[in-house]
Parts: sequence; structure tokens; C-alpha cells
Amino acid sequence: MTARDTPTVILRPNGAADTGARALAVEAPVAIEVDGIGYAVMMATPAELTDFATGFMLTERLADTAADVRDIDVFEGEAGWIVRVSLAAHCRGRIHDRVRHRSSDTGCGLCGLSGLEQVRRPVAGRPPRPVAAAPALFAAAAALRGSQPLNRLTGAVHAAAACDAGGAILAVREDVGRHNALDKLAGALARTGDGPQGFLLVTSRISFEMVDKALVIGAPLLVGVSAPTTMAVDHAREYGLTLVALARADAMLVVNDPWNIFNAVAEEGLEPPTPGL
Repeated sequence: MTARDTPTVILRPNGAADTGARALAVEAPVAIEVDGIGYAVMMATPAELTDFATGFMLTERLADTAADVRDIDVFEGEAGWIVRVSLAAHCRGRIHDRVRHRSSDTGCGLCGLSGLEQVRRPVAGRPPRPVAAAPALFAAAAALRGSQPLNRLTGAVHAAAACDAGGAILAVREDVGRHNALDKLAGALARTGDGPQGFLLVTSRISFEMVDKALVIGAPLLVGVSAPTTMAVDHAREYGLTLVALARADAMLVVNDPWNIFNAVAEEGLEPPTPGL
């Protein structure tokens, strides 16, 4: 179950009130156990948890590929959901290096780390050159709302989408946590063998962790509806990830353009207006 109705009272400016009901997004504890060891507890939407666990193993660097995730068992307990993951033998030492029992808020951007020096974990490889042009970004942003059924029902969840070079949305995952939504998408892409052909689009702010997960996925371009943070921009620049933020119907903000794709357009006198946000 991803949504549940609850009784409500609607207040009006004139003091009147109406009774009704509202669909709420289900938020539940999801405990992830890796080879018998408790690794993290996230508050998440209890759906597509196999995708979530697969993506989480990859973005946490506990596994290198989906094939390293040998088995996933998902079941509901009395207090929440439990996801038990079994990794390939060559990956099992990693969980012992970084294990800790952890309870977090909605989502967990950097789990299992014991010190500040571990935050900037190395990323294997660098993003390829983006092939999507500006019209594709606007097309995807316009289409995304129609691809978020749970958010349309509840107004309370984030989405992460994989888009092709023309802006068509190929896959979407939703969750109450922005990190969880991107992990679910990462897992879905890895399990099907589909890479992020064009770009990733997220409905949240672009934080350091979102950039880090996009790099692990191998995305050439990350687009966010909200603004980026300083660490996110620094991380994107360090590894050469093209970053676009404040995605609106009339304008978007190019924050990092290592391939000079959008800057070249601006130099030709076609620069769009800066979003006034």
C-alpha cells in the first residue's frame, strides 16, 4: 500500500469548515540487512523495494553491478518492512568495513559512514558527453507531472526519472524520500540493464548525495526542479557531471557545463532568461 485515506477538515478564509478525506502517502520504516548484518533503516514508501535495495547497494558502493546482488527477500514485519540482501562473495568484506546500525529520517543520503573523511567517496569513471539538447530537457520537465501517479494522489512524494536524448521519459520511481526515489531508479535501470541514455530528472533540490548517486548510475546529465547546494556543484565539477537546476517551463539554470554544450548556445546569442527563483 502506497497511500491511505484519512479524515480531514478543510478550513475556509471566511471561517467555514468542511469535512472530507485526503489520501496520504504511506511512510514506513524499511530496514536493510546485508548478509545478516543490519546496515540502515530508512523511512520510505514501501513499494518497489527490490529496485530500492539493488540501487542502494550500488550507490552505497557495497556492490559494483546488479549481478553482485545475488538475492533480495522483502517482507513486512510488525514494525515495518525488512529487506534482506545477499551479496556476491567478493563484495561481502565491504559491509564489515562500514557497518553500523542506523535510523534516519526520510531517506538516507550517506549511510554507513563513520567519519567526515568518508563522505567524498571515489567514483569509478567519468560521465559521458550529454547528447540531449535544451528542448529535450523542457519536454521531459513538462511530461514528468503526468508520470507521478502517487504524487498526483497525495502531493507528498518525490520522483526520479530516466529520460532519453529526446526528452521521452523511460522510467520513473516515486518515494517520500528524494534519495530513495533515485536509489529505486538506479536499481530499476541496473536490473533491466538499461543505462541512463539521455539524462536524469529529479523533482527535488540537487544535494551532494543526489549528484553522487547520479555519478554512480553513470548519468551524463542531471536535471533538478529545485536549486543545487554548494557541495553538489563542487562534486559535479570534480567529476565532470553536467548539471542543470531550477527546471521550469520557461527557463532552466545551467550550473555546470563541462562540455560547453549550453554555453556554446549562449555565446551564439540564444541564451534563455535566468529563472527568477
